[in-house]
Amino acid sequence: MFIRVVSLSLLLVANVVAESMKPLFQFTGESPSNPWVATNDGVMGGLSKGGAILVEEGMLFSGTLSLENNGGFSSVYASGSYDLSDHQGLRFSVLGDGRSYELRLNSDALYRAGSPVSFRQTFDTVEGEWIEVFVPFNELKQSWRGRELNGYALNTADIRRIGLMLADKQPGKFALKVRWVSAE
Repeated sequence: MFIRVVSLSLLLVANVVAESMKPLFQFTGESPSNPWVATNDGVMGGLSKGGAILVEEGMLFSGTLSLENNGGFSSVYASGSYDLSDHQGLRFSVLGDGRSYELRLNSDALYRAGSPVSFRQTFDTVEGEWIEVFVPFNELKQSWRGRELNGYALNTADIRRIGLMLADKQPGKFALKVRWVSAE
């Protein structure tokens, strides 16, 4: 009887967590979300190559990071209109390569002539292991083109871009698989 109560309690906790999550992207199954669009450091003369495709296990963000020509980043993102005001952060499932990536969000906060402020947080991956990462909105740092900022606020009712970036200053191949992304 006691085991049954514990199992029921765990089931209730799991249901509460599931109810508090809002699926945003599901990259597996019969109707997966589209892979995200890439932006690499070539926009400023760099030579990094990267992009996203769908594979059986999810969205694969991969390529080669180059530090040549003042380069050093590769990113993928989805643009849209996401009202996440009833949520505390984003949770996602990733299979990493041991490198550190960034979750990046944009809202209506603008810097200098209308350029969007990025709200970002670095997360570590474990090579060859699926992990879940939770990034609370209140822990995001502000930046614009790599420059740290202060005084801007992320408007969670008006998220306009959700993305991932590799900018760890380590040249070479990289690969990150993403199964899903949810607001929690």
